Amino acid sequence: MSFRRAISLACGIAGGSAVLVCAAVAADKHRYFGERCRLRETLAAVHAAQPPAWPTANGWDCNWDKRDPSSMVNGTRKESAGDNGSPEVENNKPKATRHIFLIRHSQYNLKGDGDKERILTPLGREQAEYTGQRLAVLGLKYDVLIHSSMTRAAETANIISKYLPGVELVSCDLLREGAPIEPVPPVTHWKPEAAQYHEDGARIEAAFRRYIHRADPKQKEDSYEIIVCHANVIRYFVCRALQFPPEGWLRMGLNNGSITWLTVRPSGRVALRALGDSGFMPPDKLTRT
Repeated sequence: MSFRRAISLACGIAGGSAVLVCAAVAADKHRYFGERCRLRETLAAVHAAQPPAWPTANGWDCNWDKRDPSSMVNGTRKESAGDNGSPEVENNKPKATRHIFLIRHSQYNLKGDGDKERILTPLGREQAEYTGQRLAVLGLKYDVLIHSSMTRAAETANIISKYLPGVELVSCDLLREGAPIEPVPPVTHWKPEAAQYHEDGARIEAAFRRYIHRADPKQKEDSYEIIVCHANVIRYFVCRALQFPPEGWLRMGLNNGSITWLTVRPSGRVALRALGDSGFMPPDKLTRT
């Protein structure tokens, strides 16, 4: 058997680099290598090809939203309770799942002088219609429709609300567009001042803490909430919720009217069920402005 065939057979059976090392050693023992230096070179190549170690489970902060049941018990009672099975901890355990739909506003007039003139374009209004229809056909019982107080987000939310009768509309200043944190790697076409990052970042982080968290222990049924806001805000929320480095927010792109779906389980685990979904729109209606 040739050296190449021995390696191929080992990889075909196990597909792992550890088996590749064993195969190389066995091949050397049976003199499949002409020289021992070839063994050293092969082992070095195998070692160099290893992917970086993925963070362990300990890297996940279970109390990222400060709503972990054990943290909701005061110090004295926590000591007397003993463990996580105590009545105090059980009473503070969430039981419902929160589904949060983050909608990017539709296309708007970029040439408007100030927020009030940056209204939706005719295409933007059409995009909002598609988004409203998509949310309606999902057949979910939505609890609330929250939107940024900026004109383009408010108009988008109002159009969507036509397809969701009875769902309360709520405006929120915290969700306004801004510069959440300096992106890494930096970009040349967009360079806000440090003061803007400082001011906007605190506000957008406050919005994240208000809206992205596990359910209240008193909530009995799963909830479905819609938030219409902006690309920078949504991308920052996604990074924070998944505990990815928030500086990476600008590496993602979102189409106008797209749907991003986050799920927060009672345990605090977060899942990203959709990122910037706009497949419900015809291709000629897609924009990213």
